[in-house]
Amino acid sequence: MSITSDSFEAFLRRHDEAAWARELAALLPSIHEVDRNATEIWFAFFPLGLLRALEAADDPAQLVQRLLLQGKFYLKDQIDSSHTFLYGHRFWPEVKRAVAGHAARAATHAADASLSAQILEVADALARTLKVERSLLAGIVAVAFMTVEQVGLAAFNAAPGAVLIDQRHARRSPAEILRERARDDSQGLFGFLRTTDKRWTVTFDENDDDARFPMVHMQEIASAAPNHPRADWSEVDPRCTINEGPIPVQCRSASCGTCWVGVLGGAEKLADVSAREARVIKQIGYIDTDEAKPLIRLSCQAQGGGAVSIVIPPWNGVFGKYLRQLKEGATREAESVNS
Repeated sequence: MSITSDSFEAFLRRHDEAAWARELAALLPSIHEVDRNATEIWFAFFPLGLLRALEAADDPAQLVQRLLLQGKFYLKDQIDSSHTFLYGHRFWPEVKRAVAGHAARAATHAADASLSAQILEVADALARTLKVERSLLAGIVAVAFMTVEQVGLAAFNAAPGAVLIDQRHARRSPAEILRERARDDSQGLFGFLRTTDKRWTVTFDENDDDARFPMVHMQEIASAAPNHPRADWSEVDPRCTINEGPIPVQCRSASCGTCWVGVLGGAEKLADVSAREARVIKQIGYIDTDEAKPLIRLSCQAQGGGAVSIVIPPWNGVFGKYLRQLKEGATREAESVNS
């Protein structure tokens, strides 16, 4: 049995957020280390459950206000740009064409093939064409599949398919990027004597050499962000304010969730999640985990004990409680129908 492009979209839509979580867990061992964290972060940045809630709302604009959503939270507005922090982004034009071709072909993949199997099938074929490791493509292909599910094949195909990083950064090898993420700042000749006056670098865009700021040992990332020399970040991101740096911040007390970030490298160098941060980040809806050092953090709480590489999401909001209520309501309705 084969599937057409129309039924390919239907196949994708049969996968809710829980199904995607299972498939992503199955895929992670096949994703290169340089993109393993990045892929998980991307899926946290663009939760399918939130999109479905907005689509189902009688008044999406009212729901946006209710959930305090700010910034660019629709993936349809950033098909080419949402994943620039993945190493695989440099292969995006070829990945986009390969996924579109996979969807269009009626006789090359079985309808009962799993989502992860289809993702690896596309990555494997493209790896042979590009003569690169499949592991470097698996993450970005998964991103492409989810993008099709969220925006539809027509919008996906209509996007330019551009690489949005410069050639110099695009030429960097995975090994170079991993070494840079692991490297801590030298503390000078007598650095071993330093304690609280150590300084670490926070990188917030690995494709921009100026996208970094210094952080005092065990300082919160958001508190260090104003150390960046640029004063007014509101021209770059309207959520930012003058003299607060590149990370949007409102409360500094783990209440608003505005300052959430993804940790590409150095998660182990951050202090453990406090009980308050863990509770709030779950309530807000960004991540649900009991890990001591997860890949999603509130930067107003995350204290740095070494150099870290982070990603600033293009939006923020408070939606965890709302999505749980929807899920509980759907469960009760299903139980009522079946009783």
